[in-house]
Amino acid sequence: MPGMKRSNGGNGGNGGDSGDRAERKEPVLHIATYNIHKGFSHFNRRVVIHELRERLRHLNPDIVFLQEVQGLHQHHADRHANWPEAPQHEFLAADVWNTVAYGRNAIYDHGHHGNAILSRFTLLDVYNQDVTHLRFERRGLLHCRLILPAVEGGEEGGGEREEAGKNGAGHRGSATVVHCVCVHLSLFARSRRQQMEALAGYVEQFVPTGAPLIIAGDFNDWRNHADTLLARRLGLTEVFGIPHARERPVRSFPAGLPLLRLDRIYVRGFSVSGATVHHGGPWARISDHAALSARLVPCGASFSASSSTPASIASVRPERQSRMRRGISRLAGARALFDKMNGNGKAR
Repeated sequence: MPGMKRSNGGNGGNGGDSGDRAERKEPVLHIATYNIHKGFSHFNRRVVIHELRERLRHLNPDIVFLQEVQGLHQHHADRHANWPEAPQHEFLAADVWNTVAYGRNAIYDHGHHGNAILSRFTLLDVYNQDVTHLRFERRGLLHCRLILPAVEGGEEGGGEREEAGKNGAGHRGSATVVHCVCVHLSLFARSRRQQMEALAGYVEQFVPTGAPLIIAGDFNDWRNHADTLLARRLGLTEVFGIPHARERPVRSFPAGLPLLRLDRIYVRGFSVSGATVHHGGPWARISDHAALSARLVPCGASFSASSSTPASIASVRPERQSRMRRGISRLAGARALFDKMNGNGKAR
């Protein structure tokens, strides 16, 4: 398994520790988020999934958070000779990112689409939480736990720890478990608020307090409500805030000339050594959104390893299962309330 890249210091992190980092040569985690518009150019004029794959490989992040990923579309497959045979998340990941998670959000007769996470690191488990608020706008939160391997000669980042050989990690020494959540929120303000509340509640329930966490995706949050509703509550940092001394997130839509601040990367348990908006030029020809990327350095704090995702409840110690079931029940109750208020049908 590939290890994390090393850094000799950041160009715009939290400041004040670049010399210490240079001496310790701490590892850097390169991540990106991208709404890929289901593999089509603006106004669905042409299939660009092949060009998109090349751009992602050129960018070369360790972890990729993707939205509007077409898992299956039989009509497109019949119409377009260059439509990939494999689902888009598998097509994009092939030979580069060895672990893939996909969460179906919208399901229809001829296919489905949703969020995906591509990673170079071992995936422990995956859970896709439905946070749909409006029946015609299916939304979900894709949550994964990934193992970041230990780096020989460098100091370990904090977090949940896995022994060598445990859960298929196979690393020497200890390694850090990072929680990754890929999101695509509603176009409507009221629905977004409900979904941010559900996301915050979910993280509080299933991610240990202070554990390394990355939340990235298309928030559709041009008014920057996420800072109040989500970031402060969970102790998150928006990656463009510290390195570039911005008060607001960067503009990311449309990709040709970004005007709206829709896409985000929030982190906890990392310092930010750099962040970039990828827009204009070739990026504007392959999606309506700009891609965002960031380089992260794990912090050295210690964290509790006392939580798991709902998908892993069967393997959790008995004394914790009842607590997790109560949390899942509360989430289900909130979802039922959403359905009752908005006349939603049962999630598929």
